[in-house]
Amino acid sequence: MRTASIARKTSETDIAVEVNLDGTGAYAVSTGIGFLDHMIEQFSRHSLIDISCQIKGDLHVDQHHTTEDSAIAIGQAIVQALGDKAGIGRYGMAYSPMDEALCRVTLDISGRPWLVWNASFTQPRLGEMDTELFQHWFHSIAQAIGITLHVEQLYGDNNHHIIEGIFKGFARAMRQAVELDPRKAGAIPSTKGQLGG
Repeated sequence: MRTASIARKTSETDIAVEVNLDGTGAYAVSTGIGFLDHMIEQFSRHSLIDISCQIKGDLHVDQHHTTEDSAIAIGQAIVQALGDKAGIGRYGMAYSPMDEALCRVTLDISGRPWLVWNASFTQPRLGEMDTELFQHWFHSIAQAIGITLHVEQLYGDNNHHIIEGIFKGFARAMRQAVELDPRKAGAIPSTKGQLGG
């Protein structure tokens, strides 16, 4: 089983995360930010990565630390569960339509973190969550996992549909990238013999 647990405690957040890359999309998420919970649950359900993510953060300050640290801890757990990355698909791509919105997410578990973000929002908050934090969440998880990640809002008007489409697209792309390919017979998916470094 490709599983991992991360416990991360700072003066800003106290986090416990567990992941199972070969799961069924089961989740137990509590960040203290309802909309962030909803998005991480969408990521789990559509990637089939089981995720438990429990956070107590300094929400009396703002949502920044909780949002950032949830992505860091989930990313660190995914990296740990991937091990040497032998046999994985490595690349993933998904188009995600949600009503009038269409988003595209492409990624490479390359060990070279990079985020290209082409999405925008017309309102400052969704639920109680600051919309500017969505880009930061994806930047943080790309850094933590070590993925090259391209996120594009191709079109769309409804802010909820746009960000939910992005999270679902990310989930589907990650599912492709982390799944084991039986044709690779456990080989590292790189001519260098390693990913990253």
